[in-house]
This record gives sequence, C-alpha cells and structure tokens, in this order.
Amino acid sequence: MLDKSKLTPLKKGAASGEDIALNFSSQEIAKFDALAENWWDPNGKYKTALEFNRARVEYFIAQICDFYKLDINAEKPLKGLRILDVGCGGGLVCEPLAQAGAEVTGLDVSEMSIEVAKRHALMSKLKINYIHEHTQNFIESNESPFDVVINAEVIEHVPNQKELVSHCSKLCKAGGCVIMATLNRTIKSFVVGIVGAEYIMRYLPRGTHTWHFFVTPFELNSMGSVSRLKLIAEIGMSYSLFTKRWRLSKSVAVNYVQIYEKLGSIRD
Repeated sequence: MLDKSKLTPLKKGAASGEDIALNFSSQEIAKFDALAENWWDPNGKYKTALEFNRARVEYFIAQICDFYKLDINAEKPLKGLRILDVGCGGGLVCEPLAQAGAEVTGLDVSEMSIEVAKRHALMSKLKINYIHEHTQNFIESNESPFDVVINAEVIEHVPNQKELVSHCSKLCKAGGCVIMATLNRTIKSFVVGIVGAEYIMRYLPRGTHTWHFFVTPFELNSMGSVSRLKLIAEIGMSYSLFTKRWRLSKSVAVNYVQIYEKLGSIRD
C-alpha cells in the first residue's frame, strides 16, 4: 500500500529546464501537457498514435500472458496481476490493462496528463490508481513491488536514461516482468519517427522527439543488464501506409519493444 504522506513535492529547475534533483525535463513535460487533452480523440489529428497504441498494447498483453502462463482468451486474462505504467501520460496503456483485469497504477510527472487520465478512467468506468509523482519518490514510499512494470515511449524524453531503467527494475518484483518500448537511433528512425511523423503525416506535433535521445536496442539491453534485467524477447513495429495500421515487425530500425525478466533481489 502506498503511503502518500511520504511523497515529496516535485522540484523544478531553472534555466536548464531540467529538475534539480529528479530525472525529468520541464521542457519535455510541457510538450505532453500540450498533447494531453487530445490523446483520446479517435477522430482527431493523433488517431494514428492511437492506432500505434492499440498495436503495442495487444503485444504487451500477449507477452504478459506468455510470461505468467495465463490464458489470453480468458475474459479477464490479467486478473490478479499488479501492473505499473511508468510515464503513463493520459492513460492509453493503463486502460486496456485494467479492462483485461489487472490492478493498474499509472505514474507520471505531468500533473495535467494525470488529471486527463483520471477523467477518462471515470468516463470508462475503470478503477485505476493514477499518481502524479517521480519514480524516485515513488520507490521510497512504495512498499510492495509490482508483477509487471511498463515504460513505453518515455526513456527518449528523460535526461538520465540509465536511472530510469534502474527505477523500473527496482519497482518490479524478483521474477517479474519489465517491458520497455522506445525508438531506435537510426537514420530510418529520424526519417520515419521525426520527419514523417511530425512534419509530413503530422500525427505528432513538431518537436515531440529529439533524435539524439533515441536509444538503440543494444544500449537499452546494456542498461537493463546493469539493473538486473534479463532480455527475453524483442520485437519491432512498423506502419503500413496502405492499411493505415501498425503491425509487429522483425525490424527494430524504428520503434521496438523489449521484454525483460527481473533477476535477483526485489529492492536492490
């Protein structure tokens, strides 16, 4: 059970746009504050991003079921699992997981995103525990690790990427599952993920991503290894201009997902 009295306020930095003590950039937060109200509009300009979310969450659920030997065809296949979504935004990942029966907690440093997520969960009649907090403070106050920790399209927006991976590991129980999803740092990811997505197709606002913050699969796996995470699966994602749908792909040149098993002690 989370003791909210132990949580400390978020402290923001000055000219650099980065927090003094905590691992986030206020400039990056501002980008997602501007997006928050529009994320859930199925007919809005970000509908392609919603389609991307559909595809990745289907994969997340399938991998979680495989990891814990659960029946994916059950009415509530994730029932009994405690899942944490780190950097939950407006709740796009949290809601499908809750619908699948999981006990879901969403954590984000954007207060606006958390409020949007809470409102949409009420409309969807879903019970999801949304918390406006940084992972470091949450680690210090959270008494019970999670069965699954998800960090999707967040690592490319934080100044200390190794620390974020470490935090995700610490919040997962020994023998549990950590899911990381991000963008590879390749020429193709620059063309597709930035030029195409932000400037041509415009399903993301200009400036959403910074290419040199993208993380290669090797780099992410290396950070995971240091944090006692063992890579057990990896898949890429690609978009079809013909079908207007995202699908799983053998190529990890742009978007990709890595599935890890947490090894060792649950808190170190």
